[in-house]
Amino acid sequence: MRTALLQSSGRPGSVEGNLKVLDEAAASAAAAGAALLAAPEMFLTGYAIGDDIARLAEEADGEGADAVAEIAVRHGLAVAYGYPERSGDTVFNSAQLISADGTRLANYRKTHLFGCFERDHFTPGEQPVVQAELGGLRVGLMICYDVEFPENVRAHALAGTDLLLVPTAQMHPFQFVAESLVPVRAWENQMYVAYVNRVGQEGEFDFVGLSVLAGPDGVARARAGRGADLVLADVDPAFLAASREANPYLKDRRPGLYGSLV
Repeated sequence: MRTALLQSSGRPGSVEGNLKVLDEAAASAAAAGAALLAAPEMFLTGYAIGDDIARLAEEADGEGADAVAEIAVRHGLAVAYGYPERSGDTVFNSAQLISADGTRLANYRKTHLFGCFERDHFTPGEQPVVQAELGGLRVGLMICYDVEFPENVRAHALAGTDLLLVPTAQMHPFQFVAESLVPVRAWENQMYVAYVNRVGQEGEFDFVGLSVLAGPDGVARARAGRGADLVLADVDPAFLAASREANPYLKDRRPGLYGSLV
């Protein structure tokens, strides 16, 4: 399944502007044969927008989701994107996956909030593994800081996730996460990991780009630089199956020894 990673900060504070950027990226991705387009954390609204987070937050089936579904249908590819989700008086940092026919397949709420900014504006989610079937693959969702907790990704591995989508807002000086940690997560858990970042200065944050799609062999299939970009790579089920057969990590686990971890 050809997968496109949209590395962009869009137009912070402008849902309309971000939908336009997403639409243009979807057109380019579809023309290149992609079946899936993944956008960064909080892409629908922007990340460092302060109190506008609460103002622009909407329900998972709100107008923003409808607009993304229209983009998915128009260009014939699935779309994953980050947005602030409102549920009553509570706001979550969420990511949603919508199929090429406009169906909402999965919605995930970030479980590990990073820093005072996120803890001031969001409530953490409580469901660590959210998955959907797409193109013959089991696709999982998590967001940014979540992938830095090995327990989180291992839970996906044990649940059979083939491709883990990670919309992110990774900032300086933590670029080693994109450069080193994400490929290791893919290797040690035998899955593809798509880590899709924002770029440039936004409020107090300097986003580092470096979006990557890493394979189960720990090798980057595609990697962006520091500027806005659209990169594509293939997720190969046959290679994944062969890699899982050859790599003994998951088979050689001894869960009885790990009780102290929890």
